[in-house]
Amino acid sequence: MKILALDLGMNKSVACVLDTDSHAYAFETFRTEPRKLRELMLAVQPNQVVFEVCSISGWVRDLCEELGCRYDVANPSHEAWRWRHVKRKSDRIDALKLARLAAMNQLPTVHVPTREVRQWRALVVYRHTLVRRRTRVKNHIRSLLLTHGLRLPPGQGGWTKAALAEIHDHVASEEPGALWKVTLRVELDQFEAVSRAIERVEQELDAIAIRRPRVALVQTIPGVGPRLAELIVSVIDDPHRFRTGRQVGSYAGLTPRQYQSGESNRRGRISRQGNPLLRAMLVEVSWVSLRYNPVIRAVYERTCRGSRARRKIAIVAVARRLLVWAWAMLRDNTPWRPPQPALT
Repeated sequence: MKILALDLGMNKSVACVLDTDSHAYAFETFRTEPRKLRELMLAVQPNQVVFEVCSISGWVRDLCEELGCRYDVANPSHEAWRWRHVKRKSDRIDALKLARLAAMNQLPTVHVPTREVRQWRALVVYRHTLVRRRTRVKNHIRSLLLTHGLRLPPGQGGWTKAALAEIHDHVASEEPGALWKVTLRVELDQFEAVSRAIERVEQELDAIAIRRPRVALVQTIPGVGPRLAELIVSVIDDPHRFRTGRQVGSYAGLTPRQYQSGESNRRGRISRQGNPLLRAMLVEVSWVSLRYNPVIRAVYERTCRGSRARRKIAIVAVARRLLVWAWAMLRDNTPWRPPQPALT
């Protein structure tokens, strides 16, 4: 069996070709571009291709699919891949380690979705990036006005048409030496430009959701809107790659860390592995869903046990339960049904 292990770099990459029968291996350096990698794969004719997940691993995965090569994408954050107390590390050593772990079936792998799903997921993330950018602009405008004795209404009331018209009046008013209005004018332009960009991206995401009925399926959960639904569907991708709800919670980093040794078995805070945006959105929507979903409210109150100190623990439990419910609905292709109480 011939394994082609790739240590991918932005400009150049190192390939290690390992023969598992003779244990012989050889290295080759190539320019990181699809044409060069295609030539290498056609020349080597590997039985298996392995490489780390990174920003360019998507098109490498697509090339393997196109050429009909079996491939595995390594998870570099896994314990088996972490380098500790090493005196020498190089691209060749990394490639050889990839090949040997694959030969021993000890390679920690991750799921890489299709090109279409990757682009959809990237657009979802980009929308949230724009929202954060607009929030920074809003905060700067509020701070700038407050510095000069002007105050906006709190919350969303400061960004209504009437409130924005009042800000524009401040910009247009003549005031000798008011150079701060130059900054305010630029920030207002930024706010309006980013708002238009968010609207444009959301229109595209809504059009994509119409073609993907699974997004509407997740939205049948009371309190879950289109933004969280599209994020869950794009991140989970294939629900059948998870066997249990515990695996789904662990994938999102919503399960507690564990340290067990002998009689000791300690559980700590959540692991925070996986997609940070998914965790943040689940927690945010969980707070809102307390008002709209009595089942979620019951889970929250049961976990709180009447203690205010346990509110954060309870909302994380709700977020994990919400994700597991959504995964089960996607797996079984069934809409939301409130869980039935256990018979006593």
